[in-house]
Amino acid sequence: MPWILGTQLHPDAGPLARAPDGSRVLLIEAHDFARRKPYHHDKLTLVFSGMRHFRDELREQGYTVEYIKADTFGDGLATYFERYPDDELVVMRSPSHRSADRFRELVEEADGRLDIVQNELFVGTRKAIDQWANETDKDPFRHETFYRWMRTQTGVLMTDDGDPEGGEWNYDDDNQEFPPASWESPPVAVPEHDELTAQTSRWVADEFDVWGETDEFVWPVTRAQAQAKLDHFVETRLPEFGPYQDAMRSDDWAMAHALLGSSVNLGLLHPWEVVQQIEQAYDERDDVPLNSAEGVLRQLIGWREFMRHVYRHSMPDLSSANQLDADHDLPEFYWSGETNMECLRQTVEDVEQRGYSHHIQRLMVLANFATLWGVEPAQLNEWFHATYVDAYHWVTTPNVVEMGQYADGVFASKPYVSSANYIDKMSDYCGDCYYYKTKDTGEKACPFNALYWDFLDRNEDQLRSNHRMGLMYSHVDSKQDSGAIDEIKDRVATLREKAEYGEL
Repeated sequence: MPWILGTQLHPDAGPLARAPDGSRVLLIEAHDFARRKPYHHDKLTLVFSGMRHFRDELREQGYTVEYIKADTFGDGLATYFERYPDDELVVMRSPSHRSADRFRELVEEADGRLDIVQNELFVGTRKAIDQWANETDKDPFRHETFYRWMRTQTGVLMTDDGDPEGGEWNYDDDNQEFPPASWESPPVAVPEHDELTAQTSRWVADEFDVWGETDEFVWPVTRAQAQAKLDHFVETRLPEFGPYQDAMRSDDWAMAHALLGSSVNLGLLHPWEVVQQIEQAYDERDDVPLNSAEGVLRQLIGWREFMRHVYRHSMPDLSSANQLDADHDLPEFYWSGETNMECLRQTVEDVEQRGYSHHIQRLMVLANFATLWGVEPAQLNEWFHATYVDAYHWVTTPNVVEMGQYADGVFASKPYVSSANYIDKMSDYCGDCYYYKTKDTGEKACPFNALYWDFLDRNEDQLRSNHRMGLMYSHVDSKQDSGAIDEIKDRVATLREKAEYGEL
């Protein structure tokens, strides 16, 4: 009998796709996990409303759905096997570390039987990726190597001669522009939600200690809604996506991004159907530039698949990795948004409002500051996991701990950190900021600047030998020789005092 997890809500994948009409299907709505941390209201609403709608859709299609609400999966499984002791459940493997082992233990405790099968909600299989990783003469933990292999295996954006479309594998250099003032981002498609979602939203707010705003829920909870959002992106937003995908603009939370991550990670959309629709649009339309199509497809068949690959092979050590010995607590303004740094204030406000900000805000504002500040990676990972609607442990751990904070070295070749220069180049935040973007020291000097030089100075032993850090350390040498580094350290000490009193 199919057991459908809350992140596997696709009718055409796994055991459900092969179950006879009218089969019994199990869904367990477990509540205990939602009490373990202050999840974003919209994240819990998304998961629970998605499951409840999927339950109703399956019943309308003639399935006998056992929808069990319980504190834990163990309680839910015990209830199920009390009712149906002769059943064998079949479930797709969850990407989360040790979940398969834990589910086996819980089913055994309930005197039941369980078969765990391949997760079909990814483009690649574990077997194929592992075989390639074992046979390749290149580093399988480099994203560009992995991405090129995935392109050749899938044929996505490949010519008949086996070359990448346009002659290049990656058009990221074309996707780092800031839009002119006259540019207007395309409209965002917001689903019309029904009373079931409204009831679930109110229940979540009353039942759990949630974080975030509760008055604007913009995420699809059904497959039909997700398909409509995909159609809207491809038709309206995709042509504008490419050149400005790394840009950050005040009061423009969505820019031209796809906003499909929560739907894909919940199983409402299969990544391959998204890939096919985008590639078809590129092939058939003149208004979809290659850098826009490639930029989205790289995230789907490249980065998302690569994150699962890294997570599988790096856990459990990755979750506690901390090679730079960062030991500071996450600043309170990650929860409150109360800071004079405009980039952080606006980004946290975006996350608080909808459980979302785009990838550059995540990497170069939130993770950048946390890395410079010296935040313990596990704390930042927990924050991302709780606050983003598209975040699950297998998603955040490699993205945050490794890419965001360079805590392990499994695939990141250097820390992705910057001073105010990058944020000023790729956003309009600095123009309205309380702090001066060009100053390292002084009362109103941008904290990113002093923290950047302090980060390089205090991690010199680990980072100076990195060939990608040579230019930066030539500047550190100058500051050390001139004595400027002492003023910078004094400034950092002042910043830490201000943070303690909520004045940063």
